[in-house]
Amino acid sequence: MKRRDFITLLGGAAAWPLAAWAQGPTRRPLVAVVSGQASAVVSPVERAFAQRMQELGYAAGRDVEVLWRYGDGDVVRGTALADEVVRLKPDVVVAGNTQLAIAMRRATAAVPIVAATVTDPVGFGLVASHARPGGNVTGIMSTVDTLPEKQVALSAEIIPRTVKMGMLLHAGFQANTIHRKGAEAAAAALAIELVPVEVRSPDDLAAAFPSLARERVDSVLVLPDPMFLTERSHIAMLAVAARLPTTFAFREHVEAGGLMSYGVDIRANFRRAADFVDKILKGTKPADLPVELPTKFELVINLKTAKLLGLDVPPSLLATADEVIQ
Repeated sequence: MKRRDFITLLGGAAAWPLAAWAQGPTRRPLVAVVSGQASAVVSPVERAFAQRMQELGYAAGRDVEVLWRYGDGDVVRGTALADEVVRLKPDVVVAGNTQLAIAMRRATAAVPIVAATVTDPVGFGLVASHARPGGNVTGIMSTVDTLPEKQVALSAEIIPRTVKMGMLLHAGFQANTIHRKGAEAAAAALAIELVPVEVRSPDDLAAAFPSLARERVDSVLVLPDPMFLTERSHIAMLAVAARLPTTFAFREHVEAGGLMSYGVDIRANFRRAADFVDKILKGTKPADLPVELPTKFELVINLKTAKLLGLDVPPSLLATADEVIQ
């Protein structure tokens, strides 16, 4: 039986089938965490969330149960995952990305939802305002207004005299409408031509990078997406094969062989999501918990990949990096 068919206790110490848990003599609060990625991608996030819950006093199997569900990079599965989770009657749901938060909100207006990484929650109708969410959704932002500008600027810095930049995006991921606008504005401000290539499934990736190479782009900005995170090793391999430097939003891509990332630390966001869960379990309503800005941004550079691409990373960029992978 697959891992996602079980309830996982905090820390992963033990697991019971759903039926056994439901028939237990005392019902502990159930927290459902819905991730868009594959379970292998989420493991560090699971540990971060579990650790913070433990720090807040929630012992495994004693105070709370945590159920994880995974979308495996398929954004279309969000509706089915949301319906499945609602049927389990959780006390709180943690949604791993904007699209899952939207799916969960459509599935229930009663269950509290904490969006661990969310983009434009007002624009997508998830909250009335950041300060006063007003419904059953709150959470932590996965971006700020200046993030696309910084990502484009870093991409241009690692490839001096950049005039043309590719942009890889998943056409089915709703948050990319916001990310794309930000990247386009940032590129225009730097007089860089942005060349977008849209994909809809992992099968499209193999053709995407040769297409960008034919366009003679100097580098590629990869917009954040659960499918891309799940396919991160494949994307890194394709980018190196096409001799294309890549910039991502999340460090997980760089750990898998991508060149550079700048963005929020997903693990820090999930740790903060545990604080939201704690407050909700203690009686605070999501409507009264303001949406928060991310607290930790990080620049990660993979020097091994730079060498494969024949790049000399500017010392000034290395000096500002939070981590350099040798």
